[in-house]
Formats: sequence, structure tokens, C-alpha cells
Amino acid sequence: MKAFLYRVSKAEPDELAAALWAFAYFFALLASYYVLRPIRDEMSMQVGPRALSTLFSAVFVVMVALVPLFGWLTRRFTRRRLLPGLYAFFASNLLGFFAVMQASGNQTAWVARVFYVWVSVFNLFVVSVFWSFMADIFETQQARRLYGFIAAGGTAGALVGPLITAAFVTLIGPKPLMLVSASFLLLALLSIARLSNFRSRASASVATSASSLGSTLKGSLWSGLADLVRSRYLLAICGFLFSYALLSTFLYFQTAELLPREIKDSAARTALLARFDLAVNVLTLLLQVFAFRALMARLGTRFVLAALPCVSLLGGLVFAFYPVVSVVLGLGLLRRSGEYALSKPARETLFNPLPAAQKYRAKNVIDTLVHRSGDAVSAWAFHGLISVGFDTAQIAWLSVPIAAAWLAIALWLGQTAERRAGQAVSAPP
Repeated sequence: MKAFLYRVSKAEPDELAAALWAFAYFFALLASYYVLRPIRDEMSMQVGPRALSTLFSAVFVVMVALVPLFGWLTRRFTRRRLLPGLYAFFASNLLGFFAVMQASGNQTAWVARVFYVWVSVFNLFVVSVFWSFMADIFETQQARRLYGFIAAGGTAGALVGPLITAAFVTLIGPKPLMLVSASFLLLALLSIARLSNFRSRASASVATSASSLGSTLKGSLWSGLADLVRSRYLLAICGFLFSYALLSTFLYFQTAELLPREIKDSAARTALLARFDLAVNVLTLLLQVFAFRALMARLGTRFVLAALPCVSLLGGLVFAFYPVVSVVLGLGLLRRSGEYALSKPARETLFNPLPAAQKYRAKNVIDTLVHRSGDAVSAWAFHGLISVGFDTAQIAWLSVPIAAAWLAIALWLGQTAERRAGQAVSAPP
């Protein structure tokens, strides 16, 4: 069994336990989220598709309010205390939603709106903090080997979560599933404790970095923003993520425009989307386990970062000529699986050599404000273009130069990251 785990995880003997706990940690987080996601999406139907742009903007506004609070927490509490506290807080929120829904007896429109925003914020914050913690636990060379396997833990959770909801929601309703989601966060708490112990027992050269888990981070949100402004490297990461968010939201709304036109029956649409999500997660899992490490080792960070912009560039051209559901779903399949399996774990390795404050505060600004600003801007831009007469094919043409700019950013980032990694390896201990 151990031989199989070593082969699949690519871990060294002293890393296997940490790799497995990181796998379990990410599994728990995404299982918790994907139990909630179908409930969130069903609730969003209560407020209607026209309200989605407003909800996207509400998520962004909430992020703007929460990022300074997160910066204050990083100054006041050590990371060893901060991370468990965050997950305990989110678990208590789920208990609160359960109590409110239990008391009201149904899902009112205002509960649906609040829950939609909360789940969207929850997903970004917990995943961002997860990868920040991974950047503290593993060094760059370890990340190149292990992040594909660790990301596969999240994909496994993304498969298990919706299966739980699909199997039990008709039997017990959505409210008890809040408790199921909260229970997965308890597994995340246990994983954090075990990973912190692993870091504390690491070798002396790594233990110096590990001791920082017991310290607070100096500075503020403004210092995190200042880091972004002063660093071309961090600004490039912002541009990379903003481009991804922009084109992802365009594709989301293009799918929402086309699918009801071609498939009139609601049950048929639901079944198609369920099969689509399953296909995305299966392909993602295969790529994470069998392709990520090989691509990073043989072709490097630059290639892996450039893969998704290339898919978006070519896919945008095909979609512009053939604006049909099969093309938009095929592009969505490649983009989503490519993001989860390749682009996301490769992007996270970019943070490994950065100082601790940038791993948490600057990274949190990028993962939350930059990501959600891309969602909000593209949502309103899409509806603005539709309102002045653009169709989905014309909007696909507009996505092509955005994808080309994204590709240029990816190539520069990959080259810079590989140069930094080489300098770190050659530097004296």
C-alpha cells in the first residue's frame, strides 16, 4: 500500500504523511463546499437570472469589506491559531443557517440571497487560505512534486460533495446538509493540526520557516496592496487571475444564454449539467494524478501556466464561428478541468518563495478582491454588451484578444518563476 502511495503522491518518505494530510485537508474543504453548491445554485433560481449580476457585485462588495478584517486578524493572531479559528467560524455560520431555515420552515428570498453570497465568499476564502498554508508547509521543489496530488484531494471532495447532496437532498431536505458540510470542516481542522506538527518536526533548515507559523504577520491590508503595486511579479499574478475570471464569467453567461434556447426541458438541462460536472471532475482528477507533475518536470511552469490561455484563445475562435451548446460545453470542460488540474496548482507554486506576509495578505487580496472584481466587471460587461445588441458569437470574438494578453502574461510569469526557482536552488544555504 505504501509503495502505491509513494508512486501516486510522488512524496519522499519523510513527506508522505504531510502529503496525505494535505490531501485530506483539501478533500474536506471542497467536499464541504460542493455539498452546499447545488443548494446555493437552486436558491439562486428563486431570485431569477437577472439578479445574478447584482449578486456577483454583492459578493465583491463583501470581499472588499472582509479583506481589511482578514488583515487585522493576521496581525492579531498567530497562523497556528488563526486558521482553526477561521474554519470554526465558518462551521458556526452553517449551524446558524441551519437554525434560521429550521425556524422559518422554508427558504425565503432574502435567505437565498444571503446564502448565495455567503457560499461564494466562503469558497474563495477557505481555498485561498488553504493554498497559503500549503506555501508555508512545502518549499518550491516539494510543491512542484506534490501539488498535483494535493489538488487531486480537492477534486475527490468535489466528486463526493455533490454525490452526497444528490443522494440525500430528496430524503432529508437541504437543511440537514448544512450540518454535513460543517462536519467536513472538522476534518479540515484535524488536518491543520497534523500538518502543523509535521512542519514543527521538519529539518532545521525548514524549521526556521516553520516557526513563523507561531508568529503574527506585521503590516496591514494597505501594506499588502502596496506589495502588489511595487511588485511586477505580483501584478502579473493579478493580471493572470483577472483574465481567467473575466473569460470564465463570459463563458458562464454564454452558457446560460445558449442552453435554454437549445434544450427547452428543465429536467433535461439539469441532467446534462450534472453529467457535465461529473466529466469535469473525472478529467480533472486524472490530470492531477497522472499529468501535473510530469508536465511541470518536463515542460516547466511556463508551459503549464500557458496551457489554459492557449485553450481559451483557440476555443474562443472556434466558438466565434460555431456558437452552439456543444462547443461552449466542450470549451467549458477543457477550461474548468485545466484550471483545477494544471493552472491552479501551477499558479500556487508562484507564491512559495515569497515572504510570509505576501503568502497570506497579498495573496488573499489577489485571490479574493482581484478574482471577484473580475467576476463583477465581466458580469456587468456581458449584460451591457447584450443590451447594446451584441450576440454570443460577437462576445466570443472580444474574448480572443483578452486570451492573447492572458497568454503573454502567463509566458512572462512562467519565465520569471523558473528563473527565481533556479536562483533559490543555487543560493548558498
